[in-house]
Amino acid sequence: MQHLVDGVGTGHTALADEAVSASVDVEHDDDLQLALFCLYASSYGSVPAFRAELEWDPALIATRRVIENAFEAALRRSVPVPQLPAPTMDAVARALFALTGADAGPSLSRHLARRASLEQAHEFLVHRTIYTLREADPHSWAIPRLSGRPKAALVEIQSDEYGGGRPERVHAEMFARAVRSAGLSDAYGAYVDDVPAVTLASHNAMSMFGLNRRLLGAIVGHLAAFEMTSSIPNRLYAEGLRRLGLGDDVCAYFDEHVEADAVHEQIAGRDLAGALAEDRPELLADIVFGAAACLEVDGRVGRHILDAWERGASSLRAEAGR
Repeated sequence: MQHLVDGVGTGHTALADEAVSASVDVEHDDDLQLALFCLYASSYGSVPAFRAELEWDPALIATRRVIENAFEAALRRSVPVPQLPAPTMDAVARALFALTGADAGPSLSRHLARRASLEQAHEFLVHRTIYTLREADPHSWAIPRLSGRPKAALVEIQSDEYGGGRPERVHAEMFARAVRSAGLSDAYGAYVDDVPAVTLASHNAMSMFGLNRRLLGAIVGHLAAFEMTSSIPNRLYAEGLRRLGLGDDVCAYFDEHVEADAVHEQIAGRDLAGALAEDRPELLADIVFGAAACLEVDGRVGRHILDAWERGASSLRAEAGR
C-alpha cells in the first residue's frame, strides 16, 4: 500500500483509464481494488499517511470516479437481481427475507464451526479485518441523507453497532480485541496486501454505496441483507473458534452479533428498507440491487476461501505475518 500513499496527489486520471481499459475483470483485479480501497480509506481517515487535505484533491476524486464507475457498472452486470416487489414496507421486507433466505451457497461459517484448522481460523480473521475494523462506518454515511422513519431505524441499528454509548462495546473495538487476542495485528490495513481482490471488493462495494448520495437506496439495501444474514453465521463462527481453543476474548465479538443482529434484521428489512421504498419508490430498484450485491459480493469471498482450503492452499495472496 505504501507506493500508493507515496504517489497520491500527483495528478492524472490517465493511469486509471489505462488500468480500467486493460483489466479483464474489474471486480477481481487486485490493483484496481487496492487503489479503490486506498482512495476510500482517505475519506474514512483510516490511514494516517493520507493527509487530510488529500480527501478532496480533484485529481484523486477524478481517479476514484474512473475506477468506481467501472466497478459499479461491472456489479450491475454481474449481480442477479430478483423481480421488484411493490414499494410497501411489508412487500419489501418479505422480498428481502425471501432473497436472503434463498442463499444456498457453500457455508464458510459451517466449515469454520466443524472443520477449519487454527491456521484457517486465523486466515478468516485476516479477511475480516478489511471491513470489521471499520464496522458500521460505510452504512453510517446514509444517516444524513435519510429522514423520518428510515433515518430513525438506521440510527437505532447504528447505535448498537457503536456500543450504545459504551466505548468498550463498539463493535469495531470488540473485533480489534478479538484479533489481538488471536495474535494478529489490529492496525487498520495491516493485511491489505495479503487479501485478494474479492475481499477488498466486498468492502469497496459498501464504501461506494455509502459515499455516493445517488446510491442511497443501494447502501440501505446492502445493510438490510447484511443484517439478515449475520446472526446464524456469527453463532457458528463462535462455535468454531471455541472448538479450536480460542476463548471469550476472541469470541465475544461474534457472540454479541448473535442476538443483536436477530433484532436488527427486522428493523433493517421493514423499518429501514421497507419504509424508504414506501417513502421514495424511485429508490426501490437500488434497494433490491444493494441487497443482491451484498449477497453476491460477500458470497464470492466465502467461495474463494473455501475453494482455497479445499485445495489445501492458503486463501491469502501471501502468508500474513502472525
